[in-house]
Amino acid sequence: MNENKPHNADAIDDKEARYKARMQRKKAVIDESIARADQDKGVCLVLTGNGKGKSSSGFGMVARALGHGMQVGVVQFIKGSYSTGEEAFFRRFDEVEYYVMGEGFTWETQDKTRDIEAASAAWAQAKTLLENDAISLVVLDELNIALKYKYVALDDVITAVQSRPRYQHVVITGRGAPQALIDVADTVTEMQVIKHAYQAGIKAQKGVEL
Repeated sequence: MNENKPHNADAIDDKEARYKARMQRKKAVIDESIARADQDKGVCLVLTGNGKGKSSSGFGMVARALGHGMQVGVVQFIKGSYSTGEEAFFRRFDEVEYYVMGEGFTWETQDKTRDIEAASAAWAQAKTLLENDAISLVVLDELNIALKYKYVALDDVITAVQSRPRYQHVVITGRGAPQALIDVADTVTEMQVIKHAYQAGIKAQKGVEL
């Protein structure tokens, strides 16, 4: 026995060996899963749910795409009555086509005809982006809201998404994503509310909500 070796060294060595073996098994499973993902194509992501972070996630992907030198198109449905940090920032980039087409949330506009007209104009712009193979990423922010209120025809959206250029990615955000859109999407994430500062009376903050 090595007198200089701590009395619990064998237990530590055994624990480390078991950890290494467990990580090796996990790596083998992950490597096998990665190997099975052999398709290279654009993906459709739907970000929905009542929790915060849907648009934030979409704009995070815009930043990521720009880091890869990709061309990006953004159309914001519904929103538009106030300026946001993401709009101010991404308009600085020549690689980004940015369109704010809404006139505010429905409870603010209180004018269904105007809301439908704004949503129709936004969708017309979105379709041009979805037909352009030079655009690598299209973000349709709050489109789900326009679909929920039937300001935009769901069938038209699904057709455009499914017939877009093969390598183009599209991100669709907003609460209440319709099941038919979820069915055709490649990735769907539902944001859930655990706690929100607004519930404690804290107003929307620049850099966080705006």
